[in-house]
Amino acid sequence: MKSALYVWGGWDGHEPEQCKDIFVPILRDEGFDVDVSDALDAYLDPEKMASLDLIVQAWTMGTITREQEQGLLNAVQSGVGIAGWHGGLGDSFRQNTDYQFMVGGQWVAHPGGVIHYEVNIIDHDDPITAGLDDFEMESEQYYMHVDPSNEVLATTKFNGDHAPWIDGVVMPVAWKRMWGQGRVFYCSLGHVAKDFDVPQAREIVRRGMMWASR
Repeated sequence: MKSALYVWGGWDGHEPEQCKDIFVPILRDEGFDVDVSDALDAYLDPEKMASLDLIVQAWTMGTITREQEQGLLNAVQSGVGIAGWHGGLGDSFRQNTDYQFMVGGQWVAHPGGVIHYEVNIIDHDDPITAGLDDFEMESEQYYMHVDPSNEVLATTKFNGDHAPWIDGVVMPVAWKRMWGQGRVFYCSLGHVAKDFDVPQAREIVRRGMMWASR
């Protein structure tokens, strides 16, 4: 049986506990033995971390100690996969650039707050997005600083309604990448739990977790 660690916490506005109640059952249905933790000290046990196949993190706007961060980065670099969404992975530890290097991006703005926007699938062959069509979201549209080495799977296009200087900018929404031997999956959807009522949003994250797993 594969082993996953689901770590949740940080800012309550992103509903990390409610999202746990969505994705932990999905992982278990996929055959994972899931250890759930609401503390970053879960990253401090090197033997436990090395035994994992997958880490799913939902932790926004927190702080992480040097030792906790190193435990996480070492595990992923050694081959443990990591997956996450929205601020739970892409806006977790704003002062930690090595962590951001691993994720492949960092949130910087969501112009207009909760708005209507379109997600465009750009890789129709990748197993994470194959068979999915473009879809609409009513949520935060994440503007991010992103690593050009990411393998981008889906994008969104900004208009100039809330920030005229970004009119027409195409921004990655979902990507995958490597960090050492570990697979990294990120999706910027999922501001709150109800965003995953959109079937495509939930399915992209489900498939992304499966892909990231060792």
